[in-house]
Amino acid sequence: MKKSVRKAVFPVAGMGTRFLPATKAIPKEMLPIVDKPLIQYAVEEAIAAGIDSFIFVTGKAKHAIEDHFDLAQDVETKLKASGKTSQVSVVNGWVPKPGQIAYTRQPAPRGLGHAVWCARDLVGDEPFAVLLADDFILAETPCLRQMVDAHAKVGGSIVSVMEVPREHTSRYGVLDIAAEKGKLVSVRDVVEKPKPAAAPSNLCIVGRYILDPDVFGCLENLSEGAGSEIQLTDAFRPLIAGGKPFHGLRFDGRRFDCGEKVGWLEANIAVALRRDDTAAAMQHILHGYR
Repeated sequence: MKKSVRKAVFPVAGMGTRFLPATKAIPKEMLPIVDKPLIQYAVEEAIAAGIDSFIFVTGKAKHAIEDHFDLAQDVETKLKASGKTSQVSVVNGWVPKPGQIAYTRQPAPRGLGHAVWCARDLVGDEPFAVLLADDFILAETPCLRQMVDAHAKVGGSIVSVMEVPREHTSRYGVLDIAAEKGKLVSVRDVVEKPKPAAAPSNLCIVGRYILDPDVFGCLENLSEGAGSEIQLTDAFRPLIAGGKPFHGLRFDGRRFDCGEKVGWLEANIAVALRRDDTAAAMQHILHGYR
């Protein structure tokens, strides 16, 4: 019997140097898309996928994330005193219940694979999701929900994938495809950041994963890979070689790379154009720049 996916890991220990000086005091995951931080979007996506346990792998100067996922009683009191009761749910209504959130530290910046490995004792022996908050995905059905539904059918590990121009493969983990069945592809191998001429395809992993817990054993024995870091994708190879099911899902939706300034700006525009309270004003602003 396949185990359901109940836990999600959020690696949030990165320094966000591309957004300095803004990220000197504010974690990059707290950068807003209109009026909500990136990390809140990621947690809400996980909730929509049925996740009920949220594990944050943090680092130094990340206290703002912990504060954001706590109840703001003082703000709620002021809102009620001012008669702004409708805004209380905006501040506190989405916060996970006590006991659903756990924090652990990544003591040194040793890469995504190491960050995920740091959560091993909190995850235990069950499949789990990993969400990278700076990969922001707009979709009618949340991306992780699509992945959880696929996982219920095929089990194993699933990564979200998209096609990129071949000249950009050196930025991603790239799939070596064994077979395709609709939106799902079975995977023969995964190569981290290959040069375009050596890339086995242009189907690349973006920041959503559902992983078999055996990945922790693979991560434990890994040496440093690309960028002198412990790469999560390098742990997929022994999983695949050991016969564990491994698939990529071509998700329905649009991904924005909010680890880059232009991608973050574009995401703000895209969300503003979808919202009733900002769409008309944003369209007027954009028209003025034509």
